[in-house]
Amino acid sequence: MPITVMSRSFGALEKAQRIGLEIAAPAADSVDREARFPSESFDALRAERMLGIFIPTEFGGGGCSIADVSAICTALGQHCSATAMIFAMHQIQVACIVRHARESEFFASYLAELADTQSLIASATSEIGVGGDTRSSVCAIERDSGSFSIKKQAPVISYGEYADAILATARRTPDSPPSDQVLVLLKRDEFTLARTSGWDTLGFRGTCSPGFMLTARATEDHILSDSFADISSQTMLPVSHIVWTSLWLGIATAAVGRARAYIRAEARKSPGKTPAASVRLAEVVSKLQGMRALVNDSVRDYEATGGEADAASGMNFAIRMNNLKLSCSTAVVDIVSQSMLICGMSGYRIDSKFSLGRLLRDAYGAALMINNDRIYGANAAMLLVSKDD
Repeated sequence: MPITVMSRSFGALEKAQRIGLEIAAPAADSVDREARFPSESFDALRAERMLGIFIPTEFGGGGCSIADVSAICTALGQHCSATAMIFAMHQIQVACIVRHARESEFFASYLAELADTQSLIASATSEIGVGGDTRSSVCAIERDSGSFSIKKQAPVISYGEYADAILATARRTPDSPPSDQVLVLLKRDEFTLARTSGWDTLGFRGTCSPGFMLTARATEDHILSDSFADISSQTMLPVSHIVWTSLWLGIATAAVGRARAYIRAEARKSPGKTPAASVRLAEVVSKLQGMRALVNDSVRDYEATGGEADAASGMNFAIRMNNLKLSCSTAVVDIVSQSMLICGMSGYRIDSKFSLGRLLRDAYGAALMINNDRIYGANAAMLLVSKDD
């Protein structure tokens, strides 16, 4: 039976499990091999209105909680890592709008539009010239008679060519320091993308994340009023860590499921004899349960903030969320690697039903999404000044 994190929205979770099993899983290998967008999965997710699940019901959305989104990311991650990652990244963008812009007349209207059209939102927070620091921008907002324009050289924009909108960061004004940033919404007819690099990677190939020169023009009501510093600390980073680790939990769950199936197949060959790798299976199941508990605890930790800015911006909370990402990004590699040892050559082979190659390649991407070294550095700086809980 699939292992998922807690969820109160069983209807949405059941839909995700069905889409994962019946649609995402059969296409996962071709999505990976061809490095193509998982279009069949997102056609199904749109048809089931899953892209709007985190939008409050007052705007026509599903009104789901972060626990629901977490559980769905895990369910999708068991079948297609790329589908789960794109879904997770979209929900991060939705969360930023819901928590920081819903009082705006423009964004309230946009949330209703988003719920109705099931549009897909991408993110452009990284930029060439800042060394991977999403809290710094080179590009700036250029205002002109109620409108603004930006030009941003992004090293990656995941699924940018398939997105209906992009949330992008930029300096507040041309004279602002790099850390004084705002977040802006750009609809498809308001931006152009010119490719600057390709996307031929080890894992998460279906996220389709080449580099682009992003050029855009929109009206000033597209600018979120909260600073990006607040949006990042209160919503973007903690939600990112939760949904990413949730889909990594899905990858780990799938790997252990294959290891367990392999052991059972071996046991049937020699009735009454326990396969030698059974002890290793017991160990890896324990690690999986620990990873699941950590994700669940972190979801509860985030929900306990109740959306309060002070609670979500605290250093100790930030350290706990960072540690969630650090722990799970290493745990998923360990669990998949251990599962491959259990399956032996059957796990190593590409043409085996127990193959773990794609899962292992995807797992290695976890430590690079906001590089773990950067997160350890941030934690070290905060630990110098933070007080113990």
